[in-house]
Amino acid sequence: MKRLLLLPFVFLAATVFAQGYPAHPVKLVVPFPSASATDQVARVIGAELQSSLGQPFIVENKPGAQGSIAAAEVAKAPPDGYTLLVTTNTPQAANVSLFKKLSYDPVNDFSPIVRLGTTSFMLMVKADYPAKNLKEFISYSKGKNQSAGYGSSGSQVSLSLLKQMAKLDVVEVPYKGIPQAVTDTLGGSLAFTFVDLGNALGQLKGGKLRGLGVTSKSRTPLAPDTPAIAEELPGYELIAWFALMAPAKTAPDIVQKLYEASGKALAKADVKDKYAAIGTDVAPLNPSQLKAFIGSEIAHWARLVKLAGIEPE
Repeated sequence: MKRLLLLPFVFLAATVFAQGYPAHPVKLVVPFPSASATDQVARVIGAELQSSLGQPFIVENKPGAQGSIAAAEVAKAPPDGYTLLVTTNTPQAANVSLFKKLSYDPVNDFSPIVRLGTTSFMLMVKADYPAKNLKEFISYSKGKNQSAGYGSSGSQVSLSLLKQMAKLDVVEVPYKGIPQAVTDTLGGSLAFTFVDLGNALGQLKGGKLRGLGVTSKSRTPLAPDTPAIAEELPGYELIAWFALMAPAKTAPDIVQKLYEASGKALAKADVKDKYAAIGTDVAPLNPSQLKAFIGSEIAHWARLVKLAGIEPE
């Protein structure tokens, strides 16, 4: 009986705590290096949350192990709303298939708050490349003695999906980063590469590379003249996404407060412009929608990783 009488007081205490949240600085843990797309997304939303909630939201970069180090740290943090994770499809979905064992559970160890945005990759070739569109590119790639001359340095999964759906025989050339791959595509060492949308937009403006297709299901408003690869290869889709997560068992009132503040920020025109500058479309999902989305993404990336022939580490 005493236990039952205590329940309303426990609920009241949690509500009062949420009303006073945040009472001191909040840490936003980012699984990738400074200046990465995830880092830039985190800094934009962090500044907005600081402005609306009245406390500093401090970005802390914890790169390593495909984002697993940062995710594991936040999973083990106190569920008080003061340590949050700005995550992506890699730590929360792909890593389930990329690693034999994870030190965290991408679903059960977190309380989803909001999806912040989505981005994609662009298949790019040199401006004077013979094929002018994706259909011509596929035909040209299948031409006599062409297979030996083609390579890609971008997403291994993007390339594997393209090879399978277009029935191409192309060679992957691995690079540690996009800049060198772009340089070699411009120099002719690579016939094509997949470029993250943020960098691709800059290349389009420069005019030395052309975009043949984006990996999202449909065209992005950020590059409306570049068709989706799915327009030629129905079913082709690969996007990256960014989300804000808290440790599991974080008070629902705190989660809701962060979701509402984030939602207001993402609706602002200047925030959309800032995200657009780094190749990101604002695409919010509420906590329950995000939880379901992550579940579907885990299954989706399992299929893509298998298709790419990647063995878990």
